[in-house]
Amino acid sequence: MPNTTELDLSGLKCPLPVIKARKALARLGTGDELSLITTDPMAAIDIPHMCREDGHLLLAKEHMDDRRMRFRLQKG
Repeated sequence: MPNTTELDLSGLKCPLPVIKARKALARLGTGDELSLITTDPMAAIDIPHMCREDGHLLLAKEHMDDRRMRFRLQKG
């Protein structure tokens, strides 16, 4: 069963959400999951791009409310 880590990046602006997500993913094992919460509108573009670039799987992207989005990633 994969390990799941949650990271609240609310209030951080580009490029900090991607930088912090990469650091968190570096500490996880292959197949582990990372759940990110962000308020940066650019994260809708940046997080999926980071996943493609770094070989991770974007499992889900959802709008929690008007400001916050949640991303579920699986480390590749």
